[in-house]
Amino acid sequence: MTRTGLLGATVALALLACAGTPARADKLADIMKSGTIRISTDVAIPPAGMMNAQMQPTGSDVETAELLAHDWGLKLQFVPTTGPTRIPNVLSGKADIIISTLSVTPDRAKVIDFSRAYTVLQSVVGGGPAIKVTSLAGLRGMTVAVTRGTTQDTELTGLAAANGFTVQRYDDDATLVTAGATGQSPLIATSVALIDAVKQKNPASDFAPKFVLDNFDIAIGLKKGEPRLLAKLNEWVLANLRNGKLNDIYKKFYKTDLPAAMRPPLVQ
Repeated sequence: MTRTGLLGATVALALLACAGTPARADKLADIMKSGTIRISTDVAIPPAGMMNAQMQPTGSDVETAELLAHDWGLKLQFVPTTGPTRIPNVLSGKADIIISTLSVTPDRAKVIDFSRAYTVLQSVVGGGPAIKVTSLAGLRGMTVAVTRGTTQDTELTGLAAANGFTVQRYDDDATLVTAGATGQSPLIATSVALIDAVKQKNPASDFAPKFVLDNFDIAIGLKKGEPRLLAKLNEWVLANLRNGKLNDIYKKFYKTDLPAAMRPPLVQ
């Protein structure tokens, strides 16, 4: 076969191979075509997600999801979730994205992609006034309750043996809050907001943060391999940090501003 013939045959084979290969799915295109975005959001973790008196979802993550759907001109469908099911929801295709106090961690980044951070979460150990602890070292001999699958679960499980404490797990944040409020779990590790929820549920408990574990960036989670969706999410987050809308949502529910480092100059 001549060189020209060989080249022609090679090109023909390449075209044939491409013709037999289905086009790669594009989640952003699918979402826009459907007119609906399915967002995995936990509505049992006040003030990020909760039900109001009319049994409608509300909270900082709920309003963030509503703002995104509005800006993109889409109908919003909430996919109910708990901490352990947030990531499986997007991996299985049950949800398109996650907006549910999902902190950015190296382990999670191996499984899913994250947008630019849109808010923050302070992780603390909290308890009643009778418990005198100010650091991990003070937890020796104690039991700390967490919600299964959360960053607190992951972090404290890795530290428990070396620091001599036990980790107790609950399947969702609502159960964790109840355990703290009833005294079933005198010491819990969670967000500052949920420590406040324990105190609201039982004011006599006088629950309060004992010490800070970490400050976490909270981002939107999505399945890997969706660069167009990721780019559009990053563009949306940056725009709404710049125009102050994400800060307004955070301040409404947490009574304080986002950290200054997260807030680019306002765009008038």
